[in-house]
Amino acid sequence: MPEYLQFPGDAYPLGATWDGNGVNFAIYAENATAVDLCFFDHEHSETETVRISIQERSHQIWHAYIPDIQPGQLYGYRVYGPYKPQNGHRFNGNKVLLDPYAKAVAGNIQWNPALFGYQLGSDEADLSFSELDNVAFVPKSVVVDPSYDWEDDRSPKTDYHQTVIYEMHVKGFTKTHPGIPENIKGTYAGLAHPTSINYLKELGVTAVELMPVHQCISDHHLVEKGLSNYWGYNTIAFFAPDSRFASSDIRGGQLNEFKDMVKALHKAGIEVILDVVYNHTGEGNELGPTLSFKGIDNSSYYRLEENKRYYTDYTGTGNTLNSMLPNVLRFMMDSLRYWITEMHVDGFRFDLASTLARELHEVNRLSAFFDIIHQDPIISQVKLIAEPWDVGEGGYQVGKFPPDWAEWNGMYRDVMRDYWRGNPNMLGEFAQRFLGSPDLYEGDYRRPTASINFITAHDGFTLHDLVSYNHKHNEANLDDNTDGESHNKSWNCGAEGETDDVNIINLRNQQKRNFLATLFLSQGIPMLVSGDEMGKTQHGNNNTYCQDNEISWLEWSNVDQSLLHFTKELIKLRLNHPSLRRRKWFKGKEVGDDGVKDVAWFTPDGNPMKGHNWEKDFARSIGIYFHGEGIQSKGPMGEDIYDNHFFIIFNAHFESLEYKLPKEDYGKTWRKIIDTANNEISPSDLETFSATETIITSGRSVVVLKSEE
Repeated sequence: MPEYLQFPGDAYPLGATWDGNGVNFAIYAENATAVDLCFFDHEHSETETVRISIQERSHQIWHAYIPDIQPGQLYGYRVYGPYKPQNGHRFNGNKVLLDPYAKAVAGNIQWNPALFGYQLGSDEADLSFSELDNVAFVPKSVVVDPSYDWEDDRSPKTDYHQTVIYEMHVKGFTKTHPGIPENIKGTYAGLAHPTSINYLKELGVTAVELMPVHQCISDHHLVEKGLSNYWGYNTIAFFAPDSRFASSDIRGGQLNEFKDMVKALHKAGIEVILDVVYNHTGEGNELGPTLSFKGIDNSSYYRLEENKRYYTDYTGTGNTLNSMLPNVLRFMMDSLRYWITEMHVDGFRFDLASTLARELHEVNRLSAFFDIIHQDPIISQVKLIAEPWDVGEGGYQVGKFPPDWAEWNGMYRDVMRDYWRGNPNMLGEFAQRFLGSPDLYEGDYRRPTASINFITAHDGFTLHDLVSYNHKHNEANLDDNTDGESHNKSWNCGAEGETDDVNIINLRNQQKRNFLATLFLSQGIPMLVSGDEMGKTQHGNNNTYCQDNEISWLEWSNVDQSLLHFTKELIKLRLNHPSLRRRKWFKGKEVGDDGVKDVAWFTPDGNPMKGHNWEKDFARSIGIYFHGEGIQSKGPMGEDIYDNHFFIIFNAHFESLEYKLPKEDYGKTWRKIIDTANNEISPSDLETFSATETIITSGRSVVVLKSEE
């Protein structure tokens, strides 16, 4: 073996830091008794080429400086200490471990009994001790060169109220695209390709929300079935771009490829938001593998039960990272800052964010996690989006996150689905969700932009399947705990699955347009799921987390061009009209000189809604008026903002209705710009109507009228 000098080095920064002459290594392991730094020639070496016993320890951090180490060097740690699971300790020096701060990872897990800290199959289960060496079966950390020419890259910094989010999967978006070169399909480079960028620009979205791109693993039971964790919610390295999406075969090449992607998107004015999973890791429960945190210092990273052998599980994955511990909070904040400062991302969507806010057991909106983010001058300045629930008791926290956070509004999704499938007693709920859910957010000094509105997301039916299936069809899935109709709130329009019935097909297409129109006309921030704009189907599968195949990938050979055009025009309409994307709440007060309120609600007879109208359980239709002078915000130069008046008719009833337009005070001349029944959307060339005139609104349709004034 070659010999390397060892100098004391520094306790900070954590991880492997190359300075041009060598590398400083630092790892937190409070309860460890010894730490070895190991170097390797290739990803699945059968032994290390060098093993160095780290001599220096400061503040529970083991550190050493090794000269002459270069970028591309593979490394890992062996960490020693007590193996006493009943006391929370699972040290096992037979296991090579990933650096929690690794900036890149090389290789993949090869499932083998040696990956486990205990003897697999032992009667003592995890209380037994494994002497098997895992070195040949685990991925390795990579030393990286952080230098990169960002040129003049700047974040678009799109205001929340002007944001349109596109939730997407890096691989799934380009894997089958005929315009992407074969060698970069399904990669960061594929997403950065001009074909991808042009599509996103023409669609009109302002931000992509990437499903997890941190290095993840696929569970053993999936690999045995020839499947994988396609979604990626099983992170093992929180600083490392997932090598699954790299076209480069250079060690650490995924870093620059990811940066190239961000730079290309920024040049197109598109922000990059990452879906991040800081609530748990891929090591599972007490019977899971020992890959990193569990072997480095189990009790210093995970939430453990009173019997410290077992893990507290608020995530449904077997473990929960302990965000109450200072070292874990530092780890999370260091990771977030790294992705902002070094990788130039523009925000984060926090998976199961309620878990991060839990202290002893309850979710606390004033927890240390939020306190640290709010005082951080870097993290506090990007977009922060919560998935405001977890699987623990009291984990459903919609509307309860702090100011400056936005939230996935699950209530919006459920209400809009119920409304369009004709459920009774929906008008009051519909109105709240349509106006940005003031009942959830306004009382805490938040704005309509706190609500991330969505009809579909990655976990559930696609938009096409939402109107085509009453029940899930997930025969190929292994871990499917969703409960069909009650979970999906779907309606198949009269036939389960695909059909040749023209009437059903037409109704389904109309319902898709209804959902999209509702989404982009609502106050708040709209989130569109990749593929919904082109009619993607998963054939009734509502849980494709393990389907890295045509079920999940976009079908570029089968794009519904009519639906795509409709979606583009909807997004354009929203972005062109500040009435449809207000920064502040409607006040229900008179504005302008006409004495008309900023928002008003109408019955089909042209009269304003009264209290008893809201209580009619059979009522499924409503007219909504937006006053163009009722926009409370100022422009960038302090100027007043004005817009056209809008009158929007929602009719979820199965029959046509005659709608009388309001009196002249609300608008003298109206031009129809959207009619979902006729697949019509145009800024100027549809029918015109006068005040008090009657308009026929088809069953299950949306009609949008814009004032000519």
